[in-house]
Amino acid sequence: MMPTPIRLATRRSALARVQSQQIADAVAAATGRPVELVPVSTAADDSSAPISSFGSTGVFVAAVRTAVLTGVADVAVHSLKDLPTAPADGLRSFIPVREDARDALCARDGHTLATLPEGAVVATGSPRRVAQVRARRPDLSLVGLRGNVDTRLTRVADGTADAVVLAVAGLRRLGRAGAITDVLPVDVSTPAPGQGALAVECRSDLADTDLLAALHGLEDPGTRAAVTAERRLLAMLEAGCTAPVGAYARVHGTEISMTAVVADISGDPVVRMSDNGSIGAPDRLGDTLAGRLLAEGATGLLGERIL
Repeated sequence: MMPTPIRLATRRSALARVQSQQIADAVAAATGRPVELVPVSTAADDSSAPISSFGSTGVFVAAVRTAVLTGVADVAVHSLKDLPTAPADGLRSFIPVREDARDALCARDGHTLATLPEGAVVATGSPRRVAQVRARRPDLSLVGLRGNVDTRLTRVADGTADAVVLAVAGLRRLGRAGAITDVLPVDVSTPAPGQGALAVECRSDLADTDLLAALHGLEDPGTRAAVTAERRLLAMLEAGCTAPVGAYARVHGTEISMTAVVADISGDPVVRMSDNGSIGAPDRLGDTLAGRLLAEGATGLLGERIL
């Protein structure tokens, strides 16, 4: 008898499929069962409008989650930074080890952020990236950008832009790390909370013991602690995934260190702070650092907050 296939829901983009296939391969190896991808279209994928125009978090994940909750799929894979910070009713998550969380510049002629000529056009669809690049290089021209990774890189190849800013993790997963001309340090461009990490979700009442064991095997406690601190900070700031907020936490033994930033879209001012906490209390670190940011004036930089 053929083993029962496992159905894995994923967005249709090339990056989403690559990420999902990595998880599918790991689950297949652990269970000895075939894993089939179930592509799902989301509202944001079907629109060319800026992500910030959707006015809510979770624009990339609602349809994928619905596929799991309704039984169309058994499990789903998301980019963690796309998930709302509030728990999802009826679902549980597993967090695999994280890829490089930093931002990368992909520029013509091998330019770095420091060597781009005055007035160079830098394309990005992220208010967080816009704010931090402007803070470092106010002389550059920042323009909006949508599309998949290859589409964005084409903007540089065809001369429409001098550079684009993308996530190192996505470029590596797609085999496009060779396009990177400058990996931006965390104190220059603090990543989005959860950037570089994946979330694997299943129903809370999943009874498939083989699949559950495989999902538990994917869980990385260090990554879980780090992204928990980052996402707690985002939740305490009551900011959505498109707000100009960055947070990056690293685990060192029994401690977590985290850097966070809230920046005005103009690049001035920028409030950036760091703090440390216990790996056993990542939420507390998120609370503490969010409180410090708010006390230093971050509230006025967040725009419309998620209440």
